This record gives sequence, structure tokens and C-alpha cells, in this order.
Amino acid sequence: MKILIFQHLACETAGIFTELWINDGHSLHVIALDEGDQIPALDTYDLLAVMGGPMDVWQEAEHPWLIPEKAAIKHWVQTLNRPYFGICLGHQLLAVALGGEAYPMQTPEVDLTQITQTGAGRSDPIFAQLPAKMTTLQWHGVEVTTLPPDTVVLASNPACAVQAMRVGRHAYGVQYHLEILPSTVADWQAIPAYRTALHAAIGAEAAEELESKVAPHLPEFRRIAKQINAGLKTLVGSDANAKHDPKERMR
Repeated sequence: MKILIFQHLACETAGIFTELWINDGHSLHVIALDEGDQIPALDTYDLLAVMGGPMDVWQEAEHPWLIPEKAAIKHWVQTLNRPYFGICLGHQLLAVALGGEAYPMQTPEVDLTQITQTGAGRSDPIFAQLPAKMTTLQWHGVEVTTLPPDTVVLASNPACAVQAMRVGRHAYGVQYHLEILPSTVADWQAIPAYRTALHAAIGAEAAEELESKVAPHLPEFRRIAKQINAGLKTLVGSDANAKHDPKERMR
């Protein structure tokens, strides 16, 4: 499997998923958009994964590469019709690129919080295999407010209605973070914009304790990431089979 990764900040990697993909023998191609990397031709890749970042989906003047990135996401999902997995900003970009909207939240969601599967989530090929209620790490001040066409909400909570979604059959976005490694919280606290959001949401004292608070949940995050990865591999496999099935190509 050839995996294309759009990255927006050096410390916001695919984390656990990078380890899983490398262990599975997949080929990874990381595009550091914030560092000036150009988006390659998409046709040879099997999965597009889009990571988080401190910028907002509408900041095209400050980050002009958001324009070709959104175009690439739209082409990938609507024209190539191939599996997509977006985390945090990557989740919001999926929505906006396909005609939805994302706007600032009244109160940022930054902390360990619980999310619950919706009815659509309980019947989804990937999410049905996950716990109905999950503890997640949240670190965002923007949320998807309008869904793109052909989208279902897979998980939600009182703070953010669209915690996870599926667009069509292949494209998934999650607002929360399961990809984190033991060093991630400390790495993110070193980013001024992230640290400010964290302190505003939970206070300086609680922020200092967040790393130790998250640590006991890392094994469960890894288990869920492995389940999501298994679902994505199945999607890629079914997509590859469809390419060789004349009936599927006509749909």
C-alpha cells in the first residue's frame, strides 16, 4: 500500500499510525505543506492521510498551500474515490473541501473527553468495531458546523456534535487524537498556539498535569488506532478489487 500523508507541522505526525504502517511494510510519502513541499500526482497512491495543525481551514492568505490542499482532497475523494483518513485539521479540511463548513467553537475543547457513537457509527464498517463510548484527547477550537453532502456523523459529544464522520463510502474524519505517542503532549505544549489554547481551556495547573493524565490511556488509544487501521486496510483492499471489476467501475 502506498500512503500519502499531508503534514502541517513537524510535531503533528501520524504517530501511532506511522508505526503501524511501517510495521505492515507500507510505503509512506510525507508532504510537509508548511515547509513548502509540493503535492505530487495523486493517482499512484492508495490512502490519503491528513494530519492536524495550528492553522485554521480558512487562513488561506496566511497559508496559501491550503488552497491546493483542499483541491487535492476534493479530487481524491470525489474524483479518484479512494480511502481518506483525516485527524483534527484533516477532519475539518475534509468537510470544507467537499462543501461543508467549519467555524470557531464558543469554548475550545482541550482535554480528555468522552465521545459516543451515533446510530450511523454503530452500523459503520469501521466504527462498529470500536467501543460505543471512547475516551479521547481533544485539542481544538474549531468544529465542523455544516456537513458536506453524503455525510453521516459517526460519533459525537455535547461539546462538539461532529466528532467523527464518513463522507460517502471511503472518506473518514475524526476531530480527536488517537495517534499520539508518549511524547506528544509535551511536544504540543511547546507550540505557543497550542499552549495558549490549553491554558485557556483548562488552566495552567491542569495543563501541567495533562501529560501524566493522558499516559494511562495510551494503550487504549493504540488498540483503537489498530482497529481503525485494520478497517482502512479493508477499505483499500475493496477499492483495489473494485478497480478490476467492470461492474464496480461503472457505478
